[in-house]
Amino acid sequence: MRIVCLAGGIGGARFLRGLKAACAASEEPAEITVIGNTGDDITLFGLRVCPDLDTVMYTLGGGINEEQGWGRTDETFTVKAELAAYGMEPQWFGLGDRDFATHIVRTQMLAAGYPLSQVTEGLCARWQPGVRLLPMTDDRVETHVVVEDEQGRRAIHFQEWWVRLRASIPAHQIALVGADEASPAPGVLDAIREADFVILPPSNPVVSIGTILQIPGIRSALCEKTVVGVSPIIGGAPVRGMADACLAAIGVETSAQAVLELYGSDLVDGWLVAEEDKAVSLYGVTVEARRLLMDSPEATQDIAAGAVALARGLAS
Repeated sequence: MRIVCLAGGIGGARFLRGLKAACAASEEPAEITVIGNTGDDITLFGLRVCPDLDTVMYTLGGGINEEQGWGRTDETFTVKAELAAYGMEPQWFGLGDRDFATHIVRTQMLAAGYPLSQVTEGLCARWQPGVRLLPMTDDRVETHVVVEDEQGRRAIHFQEWWVRLRASIPAHQIALVGADEASPAPGVLDAIREADFVILPPSNPVVSIGTILQIPGIRSALCEKTVVGVSPIIGGAPVRGMADACLAAIGVETSAQAVLELYGSDLVDGWLVAEEDKAVSLYGVTVEARRLLMDSPEATQDIAAGAVALARGLAS
């Protein structure tokens, strides 16, 4: 099987680990290509940080901090403390010492002229994630959020809204800056064309999956394929994180039904929902209800296997 997955951070990475396990348990070999969100990317202390790409790479490569779902295991924060002692900002984004090494390598390679896709391939050569990890674009794009506070209405980087403010201030607008001029990274469109089917994991539908879909050419390529999505909403609440704040910013209800309608029947052919959302329906989309909590490796593998089975059935 040739499978393409779109992925954001923690939820997408954990689903991918379950997908790898499900494919390994089957009798048919699988090639998995992951198209990762880069809208969360940010430059800190002169270093280019790609949180979602790194979360996928660390999770599948065995280096992730399992408890928090991001960053490195056995991490220390000496450099962070020293930067704070110098009064360096921002202090709200915690980069660990081991993590700093990844960002130093990435930044040096980018400065030497390597595109992000080649840099990511080079980093993965160490971690061996067992999938082909591609950034959605080699072009620099960043998600910004329009907020209103004591400083008035202004745009801030998504990471400041998400990490520092914990999405506590309502977002008036979420925009992917640079998307109109961006192109899919090399290999992205070819991987989609050659895929037997595509899976949308339970990643944030606005700032993870939705961001990838904004890169010109990607959504139209996906619409030509069999696509199965896994709902990130269970019973009217996000499975993890603050997807409800992102959905509110674009005027979409926090429900499995509303997220399916946001993606649209032109894109999605199959939709996995939780048992409490079994009433969800959209003309032209096959909806299946099942347990969707990724609360153990076995449960996550079972969810991924269900997505594969639905996709294979629809593709045939």
